[in-house]
Amino acid sequence: MTASRSRLRSSIVMPVLFALTAVAIFLALGTWQLERKAWKENLIKTMNERISAAPIELPARATWPQLDATQDEFRHVRFSATFVPDTGALVYAGAPASHSGTPGPGYWAFAPARVGSGDKIVINRGFVPDARTDVVEGAAPPGKVAVAGVMRWPQAPGYFTPKDDPDHNLWFARDQLAIAAGKGWGDVAPFYVDLESPAPAGGLPSPGTPTVQLRNEHLQYAITWYGLAAVVSIMFGYWLATHRRSERAAASL
Repeated sequence: MTASRSRLRSSIVMPVLFALTAVAIFLALGTWQLERKAWKENLIKTMNERISAAPIELPARATWPQLDATQDEFRHVRFSATFVPDTGALVYAGAPASHSGTPGPGYWAFAPARVGSGDKIVINRGFVPDARTDVVEGAAPPGKVAVAGVMRWPQAPGYFTPKDDPDHNLWFARDQLAIAAGKGWGDVAPFYVDLESPAPAGGLPSPGTPTVQLRNEHLQYAITWYGLAAVVSIMFGYWLATHRRSERAAASL
């Protein structure tokens, strides 16, 4: 009997260690996802509060190096600016291809503008359909304009993001730094501004109220990891019970 118990213990040591390690890892990953969920919800809440807050004066040029997306993304600002004429850029808006033969049915209209200090800030003037790209590449609003909008930071291109096409004034990521380099705009602010007002007289480009669109699927991920921990525990329990019966049957022979 003692020898049988010894064989049983030795035969399950590695499976026990494997099961315990797997369950511990899955539980840790599930807990981490719950922590990420709380962090993401707080981030979304903070950014929505920034958007809904009354506009503040655009931060002074001297403070720009200290600004970052974590602290200042979606900050609601106002300032006066003069658009640089005939320098607009087309930034693909990410919709499916259309019948017109262009890469997509719509674009964001990006353009540089000078503020009182003489520095340039890139402004996303809003959305235009593919049939009206002339309003992007054509004249921007003349003279000094009172601008209201929210501060945004460059969008990092994804793995499947197409390569920009400066020769056709076409860009695939909302990265004002890359656009400025390709268009020869010179130095621009480390952020760009999603325009809210003023709306153009002709209706295009069409500015809108920016919204926070951050994926928050951490609860689903947490449930998945916890579910895997439960599956491993159940399967190991079933295996252990079957293994013990087999060992006992062998020992009785």
